[in-house]
Amino acid sequence: MVRLDKNKSFTEDKSIESLPLPEKVFIPLIQHIGRPATPQVRIGDLVYLGQKLASSSSTISTSVHTSVSGRIVSLQDWPHPVLGKARTIVIENDKKDTSLFTPRSHEQIDRLTPEEIRGIVFEAGIVGMGGAGFPTHIKLNPPKSIDTLIINGAECEPYLTGDYRLMVEKTKEILKGIELISRCLRAKDVFIAIEDDKPEAIKAFNHGLCNTGYGLRILRSYYPQGGEKQLIKNILGKEVPTGKLPFDVGVVVHNVATAFAIYEAVYFNKPLYERVVTVTGNCLNNPKNLLVRIGTPIRELIDFCGPLQKQPFKIIIGGPMMGIAQYTDDVPVIKTTTAVILLDREEAALNEEKPCIRCGACVKECPMGLMPCLINLVSQKGLWFKAEELGAMDCIECGLCSYVCPAKRRLVQSIKRAKLEIR
Repeated sequence: MVRLDKNKSFTEDKSIESLPLPEKVFIPLIQHIGRPATPQVRIGDLVYLGQKLASSSSTISTSVHTSVSGRIVSLQDWPHPVLGKARTIVIENDKKDTSLFTPRSHEQIDRLTPEEIRGIVFEAGIVGMGGAGFPTHIKLNPPKSIDTLIINGAECEPYLTGDYRLMVEKTKEILKGIELISRCLRAKDVFIAIEDDKPEAIKAFNHGLCNTGYGLRILRSYYPQGGEKQLIKNILGKEVPTGKLPFDVGVVVHNVATAFAIYEAVYFNKPLYERVVTVTGNCLNNPKNLLVRIGTPIRELIDFCGPLQKQPFKIIIGGPMMGIAQYTDDVPVIKTTTAVILLDREEAALNEEKPCIRCGACVKECPMGLMPCLINLVSQKGLWFKAEELGAMDCIECGLCSYVCPAKRRLVQSIKRAKLEIR
């Protein structure tokens, strides 16, 4: 793990603001790991805020909901921040925010069984909101019994501050979400992990954890501290074996934003139709943390944080290490959109690749103990079976190998390609 320039000062002290509602929203049918959802509505239908638009009978999938009330005007291919393009439901906003869901009483919540909580989370369409997008109802029902729950508040990527602001501003609500998760998992131990560069969040949880029995673990600010396997190793001293998942060592990890979404779903019957997005970079005049409706084109976020100080050379959705550069600002915010980062030409400079000098820097820094230089070599030759033998599928795509490479080899891109070919 390494220390990176955090670049969080743009937004870390800025409270979450609500972005004005867009004229239209563009809701992709896939915003998660697994199968795309199947539409349950037709062009011309009137829909209310939070109404289910699509669902799937696949084991690994989840529901998709509208983030505004209004009329469905089209179902078409549209730019997607991860997939390039995807089938998308376009809704014209009537600006009324008409909704039909009602909050649950405390008595109703106290009587909920673990199975009922999982059902609510599934119906709400909640996925891992740290960027992975794995359907949350599945992680609330692991195939093996677990004894430890870790809540991930590390937010180790540079520029990102949305989770930090949530932890500062919504501490009580996150703790209620954690209680619901713990009730589902029957976890014996619960730890909340926060990096030491987030003093206000640490202060808020130190105060909020009284009488909960949960533990607070303050971690050193290194990248990629927020990876599931890194958290498990640094908090519990356990190694997740190659090819295994956290539940294989009795652990489940959930993001703080996911815990907050679970709280809102259970307490207010609220589907996942909005999330906090950090909009940042030195190209912007007013970087902000925004509460944004799913389906809002990112150009509206950029305009709200403008005017531009300089023309962006690259727009990245997600963090600069693991995020994806976009080819258009028409792409919408989806459930896994943590940030929109505008980089100038100097910051986004793409250096010329040079021959590998066998320095071993990528091997030394790889948090998974892989040999990225060798995986890159066999990938360039199309030897995908060799890439698999070298552990390509264990790569968490953190980008550290490319970051530390003095020859500027595009190692993580090569490994991503290998993983796709192996699958």
